[in-house]
Amino acid sequence: MYNLTLNSSQVCDTSASYCKPGVLLPVWNPQEDVFIGDTIARACVYVLGLAYMFLGVSIIADRFMAAIEVITSQEREIKVTDSEGNKQTVMVRYWNETVSNLTLMALGSSAPEILLSIIEIFGNKFEAGDLGPNTIVGSAAFNLFVIIGYCISVVPNGEIRRIKHLRVFFVTATWSIFAYIWLYIIIAVISPNYVDVWEATLTFLFFPITVLTAYIVDKKIFIGSFLQRRIKSTKVVRDEEAQNAEPLKVVENMEAVDAANPDIKNFEEHRKEYINILKEMRQKHPDIGVDELQKLAEVEILKRGPKSRAYYRIQATRKLIGGTSNVRKKLEVKDRLANSKSKSNLESLIDNEANTVTSVFFEPAHYTCFESVGSIELYVTRQGGDLNNTILVDYKTENGSAEANSDYEYTEGTLIFYPNETRKHFVVKIIDDDVYEEDEHFYVRLSNARYQENELVDTDTLSVTNPDLATVMILDDDHGGVFMFTEAKMEIIENVGVLRVKVIRTSGARGKVKVPYKTMDGSAVGGRDFEKKNDVLTFYNNEVEKYIEIDIVDDEDYQKNENFFIKLSDPIPEMEEASHNEAGRPRLGDQNKIEIQIKESKVIKGIVDKLLIKSNAAVLVGTSSWREQFIEAFQVNADDDADDDDDDANGNEEDNDGEKSDENQADKEESEPKKPSLSDYLIHFVSLFWKVLFAFVPPTEIWGGWACFVVSIIIIGILTAVIGDLASHFGCTVGLKDSVTAISFVALGTSLPDTFASKVAAIQDRYADSSVGNVTGSNAVNVFLGIGLAWMCASIYHYFNGTRFVVIPGSLAFSVTMFCSFAFIAISIMMFRRSKFIGGELGGPASWRYFSSFVFICLWLAYVILSSLDSYCVFEFLKF
Repeated sequence: MYNLTLNSSQVCDTSASYCKPGVLLPVWNPQEDVFIGDTIARACVYVLGLAYMFLGVSIIADRFMAAIEVITSQEREIKVTDSEGNKQTVMVRYWNETVSNLTLMALGSSAPEILLSIIEIFGNKFEAGDLGPNTIVGSAAFNLFVIIGYCISVVPNGEIRRIKHLRVFFVTATWSIFAYIWLYIIIAVISPNYVDVWEATLTFLFFPITVLTAYIVDKKIFIGSFLQRRIKSTKVVRDEEAQNAEPLKVVENMEAVDAANPDIKNFEEHRKEYINILKEMRQKHPDIGVDELQKLAEVEILKRGPKSRAYYRIQATRKLIGGTSNVRKKLEVKDRLANSKSKSNLESLIDNEANTVTSVFFEPAHYTCFESVGSIELYVTRQGGDLNNTILVDYKTENGSAEANSDYEYTEGTLIFYPNETRKHFVVKIIDDDVYEEDEHFYVRLSNARYQENELVDTDTLSVTNPDLATVMILDDDHGGVFMFTEAKMEIIENVGVLRVKVIRTSGARGKVKVPYKTMDGSAVGGRDFEKKNDVLTFYNNEVEKYIEIDIVDDEDYQKNENFFIKLSDPIPEMEEASHNEAGRPRLGDQNKIEIQIKESKVIKGIVDKLLIKSNAAVLVGTSSWREQFIEAFQVNADDDADDDDDDANGNEEDNDGEKSDENQADKEESEPKKPSLSDYLIHFVSLFWKVLFAFVPPTEIWGGWACFVVSIIIIGILTAVIGDLASHFGCTVGLKDSVTAISFVALGTSLPDTFASKVAAIQDRYADSSVGNVTGSNAVNVFLGIGLAWMCASIYHYFNGTRFVVIPGSLAFSVTMFCSFAFIAISIMMFRRSKFIGGELGGPASWRYFSSFVFICLWLAYVILSSLDSYCVFEFLKF
């Protein structure tokens, strides 16, 4: 209870305040003798206006949070030395995670509430109002009770989420409750009805003190001074990230565990994780190149990597308004824009030239056939220039090791490309004989490209280009073949999975032949480092190549250099033709033994190093140009939950079905994109005005995100001023007091985006910090920054004008009292849920999950109802 001596001017008033002009919006006149229909119409206009303003604030907050994510994701290089003395370059962030969460992230999440409190003070000429402070308290109640209660129930069945940084959570939770207790003390105990300069200033200073204490606990700066003596491990509050080994060691060993270079530790963890992801991508896509492998790995790493509160807030907003939140789509857009942006004038000139010059060339330029094939077709392509012309091009054969009219028929002629024809072919006959001979080749050359009309040759618009010479290889099929490896030594990386070694058959391909082979140990041992084999390759008639497949064991060595061998034995023919003499029998070639060298992957190592630099989630939320922002503004996308599902699967790596889920997800993403639904189009057109307007905000790439940060917060301030005016006018129109409007409608509107963000975080993240931990920090920051800064400015203004800043406790004190009481109950329930009985703050058994959510929602409803009743003097008899 709070003790106040009420005078005549402080008697509790049950009526709503008279409508007054707002900071930006004038009052809707007339105010007297208004019919009930007009009142309802005005109330509807105000409600729709508030809803549209809340939508606008959510969208600009998307930009604001993107700027914050880019700012706090800035990284720098540092040199560290690992346990073997090797120097490593490690990327670390300038911003500590805890500091960024309690400063810029909290500001971005609670900007409307904070700015509403500050704007109300300035709009009221430095006099206290009910809307700003009550919105902050009401928003805190909604965050703690509704958001956490909702997150408890949305976690997938059978899963739990625990707070990882428990020490930091205890600090922020303590400060969040203290903040509202302190608010009650300064308005109702120390100097009732007044807030002095020192009180307001101290309130504001609690903000940096909160950040400092959380940082100290997070970094364990003073942990040594508290652990000078041995203590039982059961007495120490340990979180998910604490070390479990040797809990009773003395301080020096404790420091060796906790203070072991965290940069090296993080580097090693990230390196192993990235190598595992690269292995998965290589197994799923064995034939892709290194560049594509890196792109796929980058997508996967960004999906699986830890996400900030800003990321989840932005993702939730973009899903709400029909924007894209798919990682692959976002990276494809950025790559496409980057490629178009980096295209030089010289490239443009080359493209223009390619469009005016007609080129004629072989496609393909290399052909292989057996001598018994009869004939072979060679293809010529026309590309570029004016395709409406008829052109001629000559061709003729030339001897190589194969001779005309002995191994092939000499051929020459002219190809005619009629209008719009781009591909033609001609035939060369191959001569077959029963005489054994080596494989041979010959050439075919293009020349004399010209227009049909008047046989005109114009090299400026028509030319034969490379490849203008085609090579035809004739394989003799009268011999059983010569079998050998293509090289004497082959180097592979240990995480290749399956080694494929090519065995070729040259100088003939007749009949079925079996070629035995076996592995031989070197420094690598069969059964330990690779699959030991003693098997047979079978070549069927006219087959010219086969692969030996051997499983390679991945020891995950960062540095490795081992070898083993594969040796071929004499081939065994299965030919019945009597015509084959001894010279035609299959035999081994000179290269019948190959050394396999197993090394760590320098390519993979390089990719990992690149990924350590590039795998920054800021790329998913930031924008690089105004063009990109306007493209996103006009695009309508389906509510794509691909990322949600994938992240959810990846976030629970312990599940047996994890790999299967990832594969299914990869198939889904490679399929056709999901088409937008009617609701997607509807919300897109409703929010189109805001999307286009806020596309003018500077991209996050400018000035490292600070330009976007400043412009966005100015816009949020303007929209918040309009929201404050609309909320006040709505309240006085329907007969609601500002304090009731604040804790219900305004608090609900400003907190809904955070609700969706916390839901996404609860489903996707493996820990509860992003969905729960940040709630307590934001609640403390709201009071210290939102109320502290506003009241400090007002109290200083009154001090220099010889007056005191008046703050009548009224319903605010009762609201604060109810919130503190219920907050203690809510946090106690969360700590109970963390016990082994349930296992985590979020999720758990269905019965406990829904019961906990029900209790949290009831706490919020009780808070709103009791605070509203107090605003109308229902509990006036309790105040003495």
